[in-house]
Amino acid sequence: MNQVTEQTRPQGKAIGRLLGLSAIGIFIFFIPISLQGKQSIPLDHMVGWLRGALGDTGAAWYAMAMILAGAVYPLITGRWRESITDKVFLLLKWLGLAAGVMAVTGAGPAILQAPDMLPFLFNKLVISVGLIVPIGSVFLAFLVGYGLLEAIGILVQKLMQPIWRTPGRSAIDAVASFVGSYSIGLLITNRVYSSGHYSAREAAIIATGFSTVSATFMIIVAKTLDLMDIWNQYFWLTLLITFIVTAITVRLPPLSTMDNHARHREPECEDGNRLGVAWQNGLEVAEQAPSLGKNIVDNFKDGLVMTISILPSIMSVGLLGLLIAKYTPLFDWLGYLFYPVTWLWGIEDGMALSRATAAGLAEMFLPALLMAEADFIARFAAGVVCVSSVLFFSASIPCILATRIPLKVGTLVIVWFIRALLSLLLAIPTAMLVAS
Repeated sequence: MNQVTEQTRPQGKAIGRLLGLSAIGIFIFFIPISLQGKQSIPLDHMVGWLRGALGDTGAAWYAMAMILAGAVYPLITGRWRESITDKVFLLLKWLGLAAGVMAVTGAGPAILQAPDMLPFLFNKLVISVGLIVPIGSVFLAFLVGYGLLEAIGILVQKLMQPIWRTPGRSAIDAVASFVGSYSIGLLITNRVYSSGHYSAREAAIIATGFSTVSATFMIIVAKTLDLMDIWNQYFWLTLLITFIVTAITVRLPPLSTMDNHARHREPECEDGNRLGVAWQNGLEVAEQAPSLGKNIVDNFKDGLVMTISILPSIMSVGLLGLLIAKYTPLFDWLGYLFYPVTWLWGIEDGMALSRATAAGLAEMFLPALLMAEADFIARFAAGVVCVSSVLFFSASIPCILATRIPLKVGTLVIVWFIRALLSLLLAIPTAMLVAS
């Protein structure tokens, strides 16, 4: 007998949560609107408004407070004792605090005060990330807390699992990274992984394969490389190459050998009933979810911890990477690893593009800066590679290391090399097709 009980009947409250609260999350993260002549997602407008309200001085001292908290936090928790890596990053966080003080006060050696050194890191990266992560974490409660992830996951399961070997719900992470930022994508990934809905391998694939720079930052890359007249081609081809590279990388070590056990598996369903199962699954999650207030507080706490963990690392690791790129031949030497690819395609500026690709390990924007005056094919390829490589020491690698995802520095460097090589291999012929 198919008796409908109070427990199985869809509740109006659950439907309201799934449709209403999730719609707010979609609007905040994914729907571009135009305000005061600027078109962007509402979250970006909020961050811009808050930065304007704080002013340059207020935003700088806010960032310094977060950096100081990040340097002290490991001492309070005692986590710095857990491993050699934690001890090294404690040292780097305190170096980041010193670098932050120099950035705010203008003190220190002149080479550190060059526009492409401390001022670039602090004003373009640290303050922006320091504002977007806490604000984004508040609204993240609407996006990931009330069944949307679970419902979407069932609908795109047949796409995500065979191609990228991740659950359907990871589609939200991929879109959030491109529309919002890698920090928001990582915030979602860390939250879902911590709750047991991703395995270590799935979380690592998403963090290293989808959590790249946002579309708004891609505009800066395109402007630098004089690609704005073909913006749509650049954006969509970069997105396509990034996801193709991810599909290949997940089948190679070290990602393919990681633990793939998750406490809570996404339910499978037959194709004919996929929409119904997605709806029911979303309703069940919405029904059982904690109150909106509790969800917001929990997400905000996670966002603050991630913020204070990231910022001092961006200052220290990012500065070291920029100094190495500018004053040592290390990235020139690394460039020889990529030269066979540029030689294979026989392009002009091949060695310069190889060196620029290697420099992207320090900071994703470096390839764009280094190739700004090159010919079209090299410029287009550099613009693709700096986005598709995903991993870089000035921000995304410290962000990943600040999460609970079990990835070490050595593993991340190996994944970066594989991604950069594959990206270059695909980007050069794509640029040739666009140019023809």
